Amino acid sequence: MLSRRSFAWILLLFIIFFTLFNPSSSSSYLTSKRMRMREKARRMFYHAYDNYMTYAFPNDELKPLTKTFTNSLSELGNLKLEHLPQNYTGSALTLIESLSSLVILGNNTEFQKAVLWLSENLHFDVDARINLFECNIRVLGGLVSAHVLATDSTNRLARQSYKNQLLVLAEDLGNRFLPAFNTPTGLPYAWINLKHGVMEDETTETSTSGCGSLILEMGALSRLTGDPRFEHAALRALRKLWSMRSSLNLLGTTLDVETGEWIEFSSGIGAGVDSFYEYLLKAHVLFGKEEFWRMFHAAYLAVQKYFRHGPWYHEADMRTGRATYWQLTSLQAFWPGLQVLVGDIPAANSSHREFFYVWEKYGVLPERYLLDRQMLHPTEKYYPLRPELAESTFYLYQATKDPWYFEVGESIIKSLISHTKVEGGFASVRDVTTMQLEDHQHSFFLSETCKYLYLLFDDSFLVDQNYIFTTEGHPLPVLSSWHERLPEVYGLTNGTSIKGENSSRRLSAMSLQVCPATSLNTAGDGGQQIESACHILDARADHKCFSDEECGVDSTTCRRRSCSSSGYCGQWLHL
Repeated sequence: MLSRRSFAWILLLFIIFFTLFNPSSSSSYLTSKRMRMREKARRMFYHAYDNYMTYAFPNDELKPLTKTFTNSLSELGNLKLEHLPQNYTGSALTLIESLSSLVILGNNTEFQKAVLWLSENLHFDVDARINLFECNIRVLGGLVSAHVLATDSTNRLARQSYKNQLLVLAEDLGNRFLPAFNTPTGLPYAWINLKHGVMEDETTETSTSGCGSLILEMGALSRLTGDPRFEHAALRALRKLWSMRSSLNLLGTTLDVETGEWIEFSSGIGAGVDSFYEYLLKAHVLFGKEEFWRMFHAAYLAVQKYFRHGPWYHEADMRTGRATYWQLTSLQAFWPGLQVLVGDIPAANSSHREFFYVWEKYGVLPERYLLDRQMLHPTEKYYPLRPELAESTFYLYQATKDPWYFEVGESIIKSLISHTKVEGGFASVRDVTTMQLEDHQHSFFLSETCKYLYLLFDDSFLVDQNYIFTTEGHPLPVLSSWHERLPEVYGLTNGTSIKGENSSRRLSAMSLQVCPATSLNTAGDGGQQIESACHILDARADHKCFSDEECGVDSTTCRRRSCSSSGYCGQWLHL
C-alpha cells in the first residue's frame, strides 16, 4: 500500500507532467501570462502618465522624486516657472508623446481629451532654442501620428470636434524647422529658435542621426499637407550625408553642416548614428522609394563587415574600418529589432540574447559597457528608462512567436517596477551598481518603453493594420497612396520589393526573411540564386589572406571567417 505522503507526491508529479505536456494546458498558461503581463504594462503606463498629468502637465517632463517638472526639450531646461518667457506654458511634450500609446491601450476618451486640449492651447511661437532632431522625432512625429490616428476609419474622434487641428500644428512646426536647412550643404543646423530661426553664432556641429533621421516625420508631413518642401529638405540632407560616406560605405558620428567635413570619424550603430540606419530602411517601407533600399543595403553590409564581432558590434574608423572602441551602448539594443525587419533573424536573436544577458547581470541595461574588459564604463553607469531592448523583444516575438520572449518581457517589467517605480512615477537610474535614482521620467518611457512592452503581450492594435514605428515609437501607416511603388507584401517580418513588369525582379535574403542562404527555395524564381543577408565575401576570390580583416562572413552559418596559419579564409575558430 502507498503511504499518504507517497500518493501525494505521485499526484503532484502527475499534475506537473500533465501541465507541461498537455498542449491545451500550455496554451492556457501562455494566455494567462499574456493577460497578466499586459495588465502590468498597462498599469506601468498609467502610473507614469497620471503622475505626469498631476505634477508636470503642461510642461515637458516629470521629475518623479520631487513631483515637479522640467522643460527638457529646449535650452530653457530647468528654469523655474516664474523665469520662463511670458507666453511659454510648456510644450506638453509627454502628453504629445503619449497620444498613440493611449490609442493602443484603448483609451479613446483620454486620447480625445488630449487632442482637444492641444488643439486649443499648444502653439510654437515662442522664443525657445530647441534641438531639431529631438523636436522632430518627439513633437512633430507625435502630432503627425496622432493626426493619422484621429482621422482613421475607426472614427476615434467625433468628426464635429476634430478639424485637422493637429495637422495644422504639425505644419506650423515644420515651417519653423525649414530655416535650419539653409546651409551651403543642405545639412540642417542641430539647434534652431522656434521664433527667430537660426541664431547668430549658432554651432555648426551636428550628428549623423541629427541630420539623417528626419525623413519619416517630414516626409509624412508632406504627404498629408501636399506641401513637398518638408520632404525635399529632409531628402536633400539625407542624400548629402550619404554622399559623404567613405569608400567602405561607412559614415562618421559628427560633422560640420557649413563645410560638409567630418569631425568625428569613429562610429558604430549606437549614439549619434543609430536612427540613420533605422530611417533608411523604414523610409523604404513607408514611401517605397528604391533609393532608400539601395542606401540601406550598402550600409547594412558595411556594418556587418566592419562593426560586427560575433554577436557584438564595436565601433570603427570610417576611413579604414579598423576597430576603435570595443563597447556596448544601450542605444545599440534597437539593432536586433531592425534586423527583424530585414529578415536577418539569427543575427538578431544572437545579439538580443547578449543584450539581455547584460540586462540580467545588472537588473537594467547600463548606458555603456566595455566589451574588451567585460565591465561597466566608469562614468556612464546610468539607465534613463530606455526602450530599445523592449522594442527588439517585441519585434523578435512577432517574427518567431517564441514564448521565450515573454520571459524577457516579464523580466524587464519586473526590473522596472522593482528598481525604478516610485510614488511619483518612474525614475531613471543614476548608477546601475547601486540603483541610485535620478529625478527624471523621460517622455520616451511612455511613447516607447511602456508601449512596446504592452504590444509584446497584446498586439491587437496591429491586427489587419500596417504601421511602421518611428524611432520614437510613433506609428505611421503604410499606405499605397504614399508609395512610388508599393512592395508586393509587407508586414512586420518581411518586405519584398518587385520592380515593374519590364524590369528584372530583385530579391534578397533581407526581403525574404532568410538567413542563411542554404535554406532558400528558389525553384519558383527560375533557380535564381539569392544572397544571404549576412554574407560578406572574402577580399580575394581565391580566399587567400594575410589577416582576419581580409575574410568575410560565411553565407551558411552567418559566422565571421578567419585567416588560418596557412593563409586561407575559413571557419577555423568554429571547427
